[in-house]
Formats: sequence, structure tokens, C-alpha cells
Amino acid sequence: MTLLVFISSLLGAMAIGVPVAFSLMLCGITLMWYMGMFNSQIIAQNMIAGVDTFTLLAIPFFILAGELMNSGGLSRRIIDFAIACVGHIRGGLGLVAIAAAVIMASISGSAAADTAALAAVLIPMMAKAGYNVPRSAGLIAAGGIIAPIIPPSMAFIVFGVAANVSITKLFMAGVVPGLIMGVSLVITWLIVARKDNVQPLPRVPGKERLKVTGRAAWALGMPVIILGGIKAGVVTPTEAAVVAAMYAMFVGIFIYKELKLRDLPGVFLQAAKTTAVIMFLVCAALVSAWLITAANIPAEVSGYIEPLIDRPKLLMLVIMVLVLIVGTALDLTPTILILTPVLLPIIKMAGIDPVYFGVLFIMNTCIGLLTPPVGVVLNVVSGVGRVPLGRVIRGVMPFLLTEIAVLFLLVLFPDLVLVPARWLY
Repeated sequence: MTLLVFISSLLGAMAIGVPVAFSLMLCGITLMWYMGMFNSQIIAQNMIAGVDTFTLLAIPFFILAGELMNSGGLSRRIIDFAIACVGHIRGGLGLVAIAAAVIMASISGSAAADTAALAAVLIPMMAKAGYNVPRSAGLIAAGGIIAPIIPPSMAFIVFGVAANVSITKLFMAGVVPGLIMGVSLVITWLIVARKDNVQPLPRVPGKERLKVTGRAAWALGMPVIILGGIKAGVVTPTEAAVVAAMYAMFVGIFIYKELKLRDLPGVFLQAAKTTAVIMFLVCAALVSAWLITAANIPAEVSGYIEPLIDRPKLLMLVIMVLVLIVGTALDLTPTILILTPVLLPIIKMAGIDPVYFGVLFIMNTCIGLLTPPVGVVLNVVSGVGRVPLGRVIRGVMPFLLTEIAVLFLLVLFPDLVLVPARWLY
């Protein structure tokens, strides 16, 4: 009955248009009332304690780094570098989109920001070259969701805090799955784009390619600093976020000289707005998380799936299907915050590595960014690229199916995640 109260209060509030953060708070209040333990101090204490953690400081700084990267010209130089390397190949602009998405993913960790930057530059270029525009928009959207999988990732930070799992281990474990997803998009693109009557870009001469690489070197050095610093133990993920923001600001102002001092207040304001939304979601969700534990909901859920506890792969398949369904209706962060406290105890009972589960869980929630009706990344591509949403949905389908196939491949072969993670960590 407690589970029914939890689900009905949460979904009911969302169904009538209550924002997700307030729905989570209402859900927590309803659970407290049902259990006869309503106390406003518990709500206030959990909201404050939930976000009063050093680890969560990484979120505003990585968001700021992404904003500075786009405003300071780092994103554009990464795209120019990818064009110089593979733009002349038949279907090369699609490969440029994937390569740039992977590189930018290792810098900002924001699917929406990376997708917007790629769509603004590449969709007009691909349309002019003769590529199928909806398919090109779909590819850029599918590439954009790699951002929260390859570190640094704000999604991993939120999951790590909610699940009390090492964020450094999550970062290292996300590298290979993110690259596998990128390779799968390359293969899919080369298959589906064969019929496009496209005009490849002219080959960039060797000297010019060296110049483009030199101009992009400062941008390309950013992921080396972030991941190298974390791997070497020089910085924590939170400290790496601060370094990333300062590095992006320095390069944008003094090296590329595209970021002016007068631009900084606007950049800071945009980063602060995004941070406020995420942090309020976190603090509201942690109230519900505390009450989920107090109401022993994980034990109630485990009772329904007890026959699967001894069959971890089948359990993971069932959970991944559940998360796929939830992802069609919820954005990435609410999905993480709502489902993590419910699912993690079950995962531990089944003997599944929480880091492995975290990587697949985040991959699944990222795929939710491509599924209508919510599909945040689809809406970003549609708005920035000026492509009708319905056409973007049709264009993204082959890439969406490919990424779902990769997800379930990793469910069946967990060593593809665990072995490289142990080596990297």
C-alpha cells in the first residue's frame, strides 16, 4: 500500500501539471502523512542536508565550464578540427558530428549544451551539402546524449550523491561505453547515409590541417587536464570542475579572445539559472529518498521481483526496460533522483556492482532524452536547427534503436564495462 501511495501521489501531481521538484516534495509530504509522522522540520532538514555536500559543487562549475566553452569559441574550434580530419570523406559531415560530440562530451558533460552547439553549426552545413536534414538532425541529437556518459558527467555526479557511489569510479567506468556508443553511431550513419546525394567537403591540405589542429589544441587539451588530473589523483571531480571552468575562461578571454569581460555576467547568470533548477530538484528528491527508506519501499518492490534476485542479468534487463519506459515521460535528472533510492537496494541484494549499474542506468536515462513526448534533446535540435519536431523524431529513429541495442549489449556482457573500468581506475 505504501508503494501505491508513493506512485499515485507522484504521478498524480505531475499529471495535473505540478513541476517535478514540487511533485517530489508533495510525494514526500503525502508519504509522511500516510505514515503518521508529518513534521515540517524533517522536510527542511533533508532539503538543506541533501545539497550541503562538497561533491555537488561540481555541478555548477561544470555547467559554467560548458557555457564558457560555447561562448569562448572552444566548441567551434573542436568542430573545425573534426572537419579538417574527416570532412572530406563521403558522409564526412556526419562523422564530424559524431567526433565533435565525443570530444565535447569529455569537456562539458551537458547533452543540451553540446547538442545546441553542434546543431547551430552543422545542420546548415549538412543541408547545403545535400544531406537528408531530418536524419542529420537525428544524428546530432543521438551524438549529443553521449555527453552525460563520457566523463565529466553531471548525471554521474547526481547518481553518485544519491547512491553514495564513488564518482571517480563512475567517471572511469563511463569512458568505454561512451566510446562504444560513438562507434555504433558511426556504423549506423555509414549505413543509412549511403543513399544521400552529397557533395563531400574539399580535402584540407596538410599545412592547413596542422594550423587548424594548432588553433584547436587549447580546446583539445581540456579533457586531458580534467581526466588526467582525476586519474592521477591530483584533483577530485569537484576540483576538476573548478579547474575546467577557470581553464575555459582563460582560453576564451586570453587565447581565443572571443569571450569579453562584458559577456561574463550573462554567462554566469545562465549557468546560475541552470544550476538552480538542478539543485532544487536534488534537494526536493532527497526528501522523497529519505522517506522511501523510512517507508521501506525498496523491500516492498523487491518482494515483487524476488524470483529475479538470483538471476542478475534478467533482473538488469527488466530494470532497463522499466527505465526506458519511465524515460519517455521524465527528464534525466528527475529519473535519476526518483528511481535510484528505489532500485539501488535491489541491485545490491542481487550482487550487481553499483558502478556497473550506475553506468547502464545513466546511459538509459540519456536515451530517454531522445524519446518523445519529453525528449529534451530532440526539442533542442528542433529549435536550434529549425527542423520540425516530427521530422527530427523520424530522423533519429535508426540511431535511437542503435543506442538501445548498445545498452542491452552491455547488459548481456557486463565485462565490457567492468574490465576497462578496473583498468582505468
